Amino acid sequence: MGWCQVPTIGTLLSGFGAGELFQILRDGVPRTRSELAALTGFSRATIATRIDELLKAGLISPVADAVSTGGRPPARVALNAGARLIAAADFGATHVTAALIDLNGDLLVQRRVDWDIAAGPQTSLDRLADLFHELLLEAGRAADELIAIGIGLPGPVEHSTGRPTSPPIMPGWDGYDVPGHLRASFDVPVLVDNDVNVMALGEQSKGWPNTKDMMFVKVSTGIGSGIISGGTLQRGADGSAGDIGHIAISRDEDIVCRCGNTGCLEAVAGAPAIAAPLAAEGLDLRTTSELLAAVRSGDLRAMRAIRDAGRNIGHVLNMCVSIVNPSLIVIGGSLSESNELLIAGMREVVYSRSMPLATQHLTIAPAKVGPEAGVIGAGMLAIEYILSPAALDSTLNDAECSLQSLEPSLAHS
Repeated sequence: MGWCQVPTIGTLLSGFGAGELFQILRDGVPRTRSELAALTGFSRATIATRIDELLKAGLISPVADAVSTGGRPPARVALNAGARLIAAADFGATHVTAALIDLNGDLLVQRRVDWDIAAGPQTSLDRLADLFHELLLEAGRAADELIAIGIGLPGPVEHSTGRPTSPPIMPGWDGYDVPGHLRASFDVPVLVDNDVNVMALGEQSKGWPNTKDMMFVKVSTGIGSGIISGGTLQRGADGSAGDIGHIAISRDEDIVCRCGNTGCLEAVAGAPAIAAPLAAEGLDLRTTSELLAAVRSGDLRAMRAIRDAGRNIGHVLNMCVSIVNPSLIVIGGSLSESNELLIAGMREVVYSRSMPLATQHLTIAPAKVGPEAGVIGAGMLAIEYILSPAALDSTLNDAECSLQSLEPSLAHS
């Protein structure tokens, strides 16, 4: 299954490469050459040339079930999602999930293992490389079938380089060349982003595929959000867009946040902040799981604390609604499992404080994809880069006939 194609005169003249055509076929719907010509406005001859390139690359395959109107049935083609693999990983503070996914973003195999992110980048990334090799063996696939790697990290990331930037719970990771480390084991593009951004991508792609303007809010030990506007993940100038956990919600608060400031949302409404004052009421909760168990058992103190946390988060989301105007706010993270109490507190504030125009079509809902959103989103991060029209055309026209030789413009190499 070769990838090499010499640039054709048709490509140069039409400006319509195989990469553009492939974007239409990525939805998996089988189409004939005539249908594709009608959709694009290009001639059947041009479409046939592009289809041949994609067929030779293995990215699409024939589907011989079209209805004939007389004579030979028209041949249809569709995405061949299993043609190549994406490796994806989602690091948390105390775990890592690794997976292989297909070109449609569907999970093939995955594994979650306990892991302390404070072990440092070299040890952590070596362990991740081992996990990828183990998953390839389990799936019966070869390493040269990988075309890209996507990774989510629990801290700020400079997306243009894939390097963590002063991550508070990741000692030794600041400025570390994550893509370069992994490329020593897998010579493919490596895309890196923070965990909340990739969770937003995972939720949007598999849970809310028709939603173009949304926020994903993770509420756990920390609080953060990923913002998708116009169908595109928004990172801001330096990659810190959506860092709502460090917005001050009260100037009178003396609670010190791990960032060094006081009164941050995370320091007031994160899981440890909710549990701490409950100890004074005789409710000693040492973990998030114990806090959730107290809520599920009907403990009024825990239930009140969770709802109050939701209200505090709602005050920050109220500002976000006015600025970003999403149609959907998805709530994920461990505390989102608190019997709707957390979300009820958010809705109470957002719907009462925001302008009617901004909330008339706004939905605030629990996550659909759940714990797998991070690793799926990390995979989608890589897929959207490596299968973009420009990257794909560059690959198909590479004289060295190797997808792995593609050097990404995002510098992750």
